[in-house]
Amino acid sequence: MREAFRGDQRVDADALVARLDAVRRFLDAVDGEVPDSQLVGAHTLVERAGTRLALSRDHTVVALAGATGSGKSSLFNALARLELSPVGVRRPTTGVAHACVWGPLDGGNRLLDWVGVLPRHRFVRESALDGDDETALHGLILLDLPDFDSVQRSHRLEVDRLLGLVDLVVWVVDPQKYADRLIHTSYLREFHRHRDVTLVVLNQADRLPPAEVPRVLADLRRLLDADGLDGVPLLATTAVQPTGMDGLREALERTVAERQAALRRLAGDVDTVVDDLAELVTAEVPRDLPDETTVRSLDRALAGAAGVPAVAAAVQGAYRHRAGASTGWPLVRGWRKLRPDPLRRLHLPGPSGDVDRPEESLVAATSVPDPTVAQRSAVGLAIRAVADRSGAALPAPWQSAVTTAARSRLNDLPDALDRAVAGTDLGMDRRPLWWRLVGGLQRLLTLAALAGLGWLLLGYALRALGLPALDNPRVGEVPLPTLLLLGGLLAGLLVAAVTRPVVRWAARRARQRAEQRLTTAVAEVGDAYVLEPVRVVVGRYGRAREALRDAAR
Repeated sequence: MREAFRGDQRVDADALVARLDAVRRFLDAVDGEVPDSQLVGAHTLVERAGTRLALSRDHTVVALAGATGSGKSSLFNALARLELSPVGVRRPTTGVAHACVWGPLDGGNRLLDWVGVLPRHRFVRESALDGDDETALHGLILLDLPDFDSVQRSHRLEVDRLLGLVDLVVWVVDPQKYADRLIHTSYLREFHRHRDVTLVVLNQADRLPPAEVPRVLADLRRLLDADGLDGVPLLATTAVQPTGMDGLREALERTVAERQAALRRLAGDVDTVVDDLAELVTAEVPRDLPDETTVRSLDRALAGAAGVPAVAAAVQGAYRHRAGASTGWPLVRGWRKLRPDPLRRLHLPGPSGDVDRPEESLVAATSVPDPTVAQRSAVGLAIRAVADRSGAALPAPWQSAVTTAARSRLNDLPDALDRAVAGTDLGMDRRPLWWRLVGGLQRLLTLAALAGLGWLLLGYALRALGLPALDNPRVGEVPLPTLLLLGGLLAGLLVAAVTRPVVRWAARRARQRAEQRLTTAVAEVGDAYVLEPVRVVVGRYGRAREALRDAAR
């Protein structure tokens, strides 16, 4: 990344805008998932870069930064060839930033307003007496910053603020304090990602014997290399000799002519932000989350909390109850109706498909037993397992985000599970055909028994009245009325006995079918209320990772 924006290469403005847009997409993806304290730099970059690119691109803002006594104000005046900034050795000398603008102020004033230089501290370097001498610097805005080692804390804060806004920084050091730890650890080392817009000058070189200048420059170069600023231009300057400023002036003229400093500075800022944010998206995007075993455990826990076993058992009981009422011996069916239907006790669809609540009710309210403490604990552990398995490979902030997402709808789960159970088709709304056939057969047998009983009673009545008796036909040795009565009764009992194991088997099948449907409905609730929020967070992680990868290109 660092090599892609060397000072001798041009930064494409469109590519830079695309990188900034990628940072914005990253911020959109992580919004609400990553602590804001870790995103301050990225938010600042997006806001600052957008403003800087919208302002004048024909101006280059260069700052002279240095410690007290380094002579940066003298350099400022020497470059301007005017006495604009106060010079002294007393601390603090420069308390506010001064600006000198070469060329017309069109667009420069808005840029200085954004930088925060007061109008009374702005100077225009344009004179008819200069002729074309200053043309090469047209578009330069040179700032003389306060001393970064000032005893006034407000001065140091102002320096830090301005260093974040300027396009290029010229660090001014002197022979006595060029190795000072403050400038290296607190400033130069922090600019290692902005080598393309950094320049270091050893000022007041005239104070050294000519033979000592190369040795001091070599030692300063060693320190700069240790700060990560290898390759940064290093010049020796003096404001008291006519030729002592030539190298610095040529470097500024070249910078102004290229119109690349602002773009290179912003590119370096993007590099800094990308490197700082990289730790938030170090892992690959997880796939197939969570694993099947964890999902099954979640479904089992939710099924237990939703009362699926109780409802399935009620389905089995309701099947036997309704089958008995349809296929049992008609003479004893009536007493079955005195017993409540097991599904109706749970406020689930009864024999006719109705429920003990208004059809237009928007919220299902069953009477399924509330989950026990153990069942609620099992749900909590299952959700935690989903979060742990889904976020295990992700960086720490995203692990917390996944856990929060998995539990985000925990309070809504009970009602959702109740609605799922109430809305599930348990397969009990229609009577099987074989119920009707067996029921019809039982009615025929009962009618036969009643016909035989009536026939016999009529014969007894005629004999009691002294009337001629009926001629009862026989089947073998058994009178037909007796055969109808006893045969109907015995056949009805036999059909009921044969049907009973079939009903038990069919009831078990109905229970299994209902349990499967209920488990599917509960799994859909788990998917919507637990797994989907987790997938949303993982998806945002993937978008954030992709956006940061685009920003790093």
